[in-house]
Amino acid sequence: MQCFQKLQQVAAISFDLDDTLYDNHPVLIAAEQILQDWLQQQFPNTAAWGQSEWRARKRQQLQLQPMLIHDTSAARLATLTAGLQACGYDAATAAAGAQQGLAVFYRERSRFTVAPEVVELLLALKQRYSLIGITNGNVDHQQIGLGAVFEHVIHPGNGVRMKPYCDMFDIAANVLGIPLPQLLHVGDNPVTDVEGARRVGAQAVWLTPAYGRLSAVACGQLLPHWRIGHISQLKTLLLAD
Repeated sequence: MQCFQKLQQVAAISFDLDDTLYDNHPVLIAAEQILQDWLQQQFPNTAAWGQSEWRARKRQQLQLQPMLIHDTSAARLATLTAGLQACGYDAATAAAGAQQGLAVFYRERSRFTVAPEVVELLLALKQRYSLIGITNGNVDHQQIGLGAVFEHVIHPGNGVRMKPYCDMFDIAANVLGIPLPQLLHVGDNPVTDVEGARRVGAQAVWLTPAYGRLSAVACGQLLPHWRIGHISQLKTLLLAD
């Protein structure tokens, strides 16, 4: 643990989800592969497309519709629709297939459970602080075992921009009824989490290395209040009498 700035009053804690409370990397790899296998079974014309082709199609869609960068589900839906059409399927078939494919991915993307010791830590923190999730991703927090932990989980999309933009931090403060300086955000990303929180006036705890990683990353332009090396250190930082 390393302190850069003393914490002030904390009324609530917001948590990033992916790679802060669990290792998201293997989950996404598995979900992507299952989706690709499903596409090739249901839409044989996609057999020649691998992950590189689908990533290229996504980049094209983001260039055409830049706001999709703030909505991972909408971006995937648009990518699947355009990709299926590029593979020779008509618009109606592509649209229906894209919806089905998104459902497959979304189901697999949330097919895991957060470690019991992490849930136990969060529930202990909940005895003292209001807890809220702020994630750039689209995981189903109920399905992964966090339904009893968070009062709300805020996702980007529908005009709400991703971190490090202020949108979700502002929403969190409004939902909780607290000023932003009393919000402590915990996350693994030095830009989206640390800089995002600091820029809106919230406090920040930086987890590095990220959950499941061995190597730390370089800090961003703004320092957190605290740096921790393991999520369990929040107990020492926030629950010690």
